[in-house]
Parts: sequence; structure tokens; C-alpha cells
Amino acid sequence: MTNLSDRQLLKELKDRLQERSKYEQEIKLLSQELQEVTKRFKESEALKSHFISNISNEIVNPFTSILGLSKSILSVEKNDWKKVVSMVALIHSEAFNLDFQLKNIFVAAKIEAGEVVPNIAKVNIRNVIQTIIDSFSLVARKMAIEIEFNFNIEYGFGKNFYFKTDSEKLKLILSNMLNNALKYSYKDSKVIINVTADEDFLTIDVQDFGTGISEKNQKIIFERFKRLDSGINSINRGHGLGLSITKALLDVMGGSIEINSKKGEGSTFTVKVPEAKNVVDGFSGEGNDIFFDDDDEIF
Repeated sequence: MTNLSDRQLLKELKDRLQERSKYEQEIKLLSQELQEVTKRFKESEALKSHFISNISNEIVNPFTSILGLSKSILSVEKNDWKKVVSMVALIHSEAFNLDFQLKNIFVAAKIEAGEVVPNIAKVNIRNVIQTIIDSFSLVARKMAIEIEFNFNIEYGFGKNFYFKTDSEKLKLILSNMLNNALKYSYKDSKVIINVTADEDFLTIDVQDFGTGISEKNQKIIFERFKRLDSGINSINRGHGLGLSITKALLDVMGGSIEINSKKGEGSTFTVKVPEAKNVVDGFSGEGNDIFFDDDDEIF
């Protein structure tokens, strides 16, 4: 056995202590990382459980209302058509809400699977936005909210302005913005939609004069499954997907969204969408027709 001097023994002991300290530090870091992963997992599970609970209500409640109203119509006397019209309007409202929520759910699933890609067309922007406004007109009337539409684009083909973008994604983005504005507005108020454009970007502002959003909550509103009013007895509908889907779709399209809000004074959401560079033939008058490049896959 090799005899070690006192100095060598001290050095060996010091090296081993340093090595042990290093291992202990690594174990400590790994333990902290494990605790953080566990915390995020628990938060994720809690959010998903909350999401599933909310989404169940969003699907079951409209179906229940539709079935109940339909059954009531069958028992209405023939001469009581006003009651029938009223119930049909309610059925339409519930069916519209259900359709809107399901579209968000399906798109959310595609986003999670990474299956969302732009489908570019020359879109008649005025027609697309007016179509969305018309689809929410019954909701707005029920809340006595006026929707003001300011189309501030002078150039184009007369009143029509064509912009190369994805019409279906633009529709869902605007639908979520308008739904959000109506949902958090006070009765007898107003929602203002302003549209401008330059050579590169389409800009849409949606302004409401409702409850507003605090600075703290503005940092989380685009997170998946988050809702600001997550209480069981919340009077507002929705399951926290709308704004996160809007943000995700804008990311796919290379766009952006900003918020300017003050608690109790309302909010303004501003979306900027860049014009696609694809070479596209033909026009989409209502924004419903999709024109593909030769290299695009059609499923």
C-alpha cells in the first residue's frame, strides 16, 4: 500500500468533500426540478378538470334547453304563434352558442395536435366581418348592446376590400373577440369594431365598455383553459378557450393581439394580421371559398 503524506491525505479528503458537495448540490437541484414538475402537473390537472367541468355544462345546457323548448313547441296551441316564435328564437340562440363552442373545441384539439396550417384566399374583409356581426346580432339584441362597425378602408374595389388571408381562421378570431366583448359588456352599452389596413397589415380593434380586466389578469387571459370568473355561479358563459385560441391562430398566421383595458371601464383588443405572400388566383366574395396553391395538400 502506498504511504501518503499528511498533505496528500488532506488533499484527498478535500477533493472527496468537494465531490460530495457537488453531488449533494446536483441532488438538491434535481429535487427542486422534480417539485416544480409536480407543481406544474397538479396545476395542469386542476385546469383540465376545471375545463372538463365547464365544457360539460357548455354542451349539456344548450342541448337540454333545445330539447325542452322543442318539446314545448309541440304542445303549443295552433293560435299561439307568438309563443312559438319566441321559443324558436331561444332554440336558435342556444344552437348558435353550442355551434360556436364546439368550433372552439375542435380547433383547440387541432392546435394541440399541431394540425393547424393557413389556407389562403383573397378575402372580402367587409363581408366577412359583417357576417360575423350579423351572426351575433340576436345575442347583442338580448343584452340591448349596440354593435358599431367602422370600416376605415378607402381603397379596394369600391366598398369591397380584398386581403390575402385565411378566412375561416379570421372568422373564428373575430367571433371570439366579439363574443368576449359582448360577454363582459354591461346591458344597454356598446361594442365598437374598427377596421383599418395598410399595404402589409389588417388591423381590427374590438372595444367594449364593460367590466374591464385588471393588470394582473391581463397576463393570464391568453393561457389555455384560463377564466377570470371561474366560480361555479359565474353569470358569464365560456370555458376559457376563446382568447387562447385567438392567440394560437394568430401565431399560425404570423399575427399579434394586444389588450388595453382598465378595471370597470372596458377593454380594447387589437388584432394585427399580416397579408399572406402566397400567389392566389380568384376571389372569395364571402370569405367561404378557399383557393389553394399548387403545392398545398388538400385533405
